[in-house]
Amino acid sequence: MYQNYQSNLINFGKENRPHLALTLGDPAGIGPEVILKALTDSEISQKYEITVVGNRDLLAQIYHKLNLIENLAALANPDELSVTDVQLDGEIKGQIIPGIGNAASGAASFAYMEYAIAQTLAGKFDAIVTGPIAKSAWKAAGYNYPGQTELLAQKSGVDRFGMLFVARSPHTGWILRTLLATTHIPLRQVADTLTPQLLTQKLDLLVECLERDFGIENGRIAIAGLNPHSGEQGQLGHEEQDWLIPWLEEERQKRPQLHLDGPIPPDTMWVKPGQAWYGNSLVQNPADGYLALYHDQGLIPVKLMAFDRAVNTSIGLPFVRTSPDHGTAFDIAGKGIADATSMKAAIHLAGELVSQKLAQKK
Repeated sequence: MYQNYQSNLINFGKENRPHLALTLGDPAGIGPEVILKALTDSEISQKYEITVVGNRDLLAQIYHKLNLIENLAALANPDELSVTDVQLDGEIKGQIIPGIGNAASGAASFAYMEYAIAQTLAGKFDAIVTGPIAKSAWKAAGYNYPGQTELLAQKSGVDRFGMLFVARSPHTGWILRTLLATTHIPLRQVADTLTPQLLTQKLDLLVECLERDFGIENGRIAIAGLNPHSGEQGQLGHEEQDWLIPWLEEERQKRPQLHLDGPIPPDTMWVKPGQAWYGNSLVQNPADGYLALYHDQGLIPVKLMAFDRAVNTSIGLPFVRTSPDHGTAFDIAGKGIADATSMKAAIHLAGELVSQKLAQKK
């Protein structure tokens, strides 16, 4: 479905365009830059109603600073954008410095998120596209959330949610969809956090998402093992033998219409997706969705294949939320070299998912 957003939206009237809230993210990072670059795309401005959630004066400052750089890619003029000014203490604004994430930039990005969530829940926006934030800056500002996904879930009153990463190959058009079973936790906690109940919840979310958002019924889902070689029959770890394999067999009995592959050794699980991404004609039956058991197990391959175009999609929320699959990149903030491809993809996917939901209501 993602690859068809152009045709699906081409007949949308202006009054029916998806209304997207686009948060600046951490204003000291590259979020403002990639937003200004993405909003020069006429296709985006024609198909979606965009409201930037942040501060117009901060955005204008960044715009004017970037415009001093020679041979810079085109930037949208903040004066020509719809911008919602979120109230910030003047002292906070004065402490925001491009390239330096701190308590002030964390407080600002948190305020942008709170506003966007509240207004979306109230019906003002159809979806939220979030700029990247720094978790360390949130913590410095006194907000102890693992990330934006957890804040979105808490404010929405849901405890059943997930982080799905979606990317379309520029080589073949094939779509990679990777759901993480666990997200922002230390590696040493992963084995204790994973349970049959948690994996059932994540599998439910993935199946529902494939059916509702991508029109894929009775799909093929690949599920990773936890240990090297998926434990090699207990020689390299016991989780697969103790509960992961029995859990998967039970799920196969419960869901005979699905193709559930696994537990696949983590070092070979990504061979078929890589082949499908780059156009190897020998690949057969790549999965419609991949369930990775922890953050790096899923995101190292995603970022190797699709660093500049993957989209983080929160599933299980009462509204659509997408985000580019990159961080604040403080080291290049203000230099004019940030790539807006992933931000554009996040905007397009949000618009497509909203359109799908609107079509289902008719």
